[in-house]
Amino acid sequence: MTQWQDRKKVGEIHEQRVAAELQQRGWTVQRCGQGTFPPAIREALARTDSALRYFPDLIAARGSELVTIDAKDRMPSTQSDRYAISTATLRAGLLFTATHAPTPLYYVFGDLNVLTPSEVHHYSTHARHHPSGAWVLVGTRQAHPFGEVFGANTAFAA
Repeated sequence: MTQWQDRKKVGEIHEQRVAAELQQRGWTVQRCGQGTFPPAIREALARTDSALRYFPDLIAARGSELVTIDAKDRMPSTQSDRYAISTATLRAGLLFTATHAPTPLYYVFGDLNVLTPSEVHHYSTHARHHPSGAWVLVGTRQAHPFGEVFGANTAFAA
């Protein structure tokens, strides 16, 4: 299995986990974005700089609330007290947020903590930058708990 296939598998498992967590909080969830495209389209997108490469993984609704989710997990060997988000992902997230306002975009990390692209941008301008410039680093302490953003788990409520 290639490194990309390993990351894709980890990402899909994380997307499923996030979708299940949202559903347990009363959200209706639908997959969207690059992961839902046929291989030929994914391969063509991989060769472009199009913001479509970074389209959110999930869209969810609860009542009149509508949100989008970019599920961001990391391989187990990269555990630290920071989240690393590619600069290209952040730029696309900021563009998506501006274009689709007032529908929010949330990054949901492997520990189920949450940040918006605007928060990542703000916190990363006040943090140490990755030497390559390809990544922004944000301290995990800046993130919000999943339940605080999306509501309490109602799956086991009496």
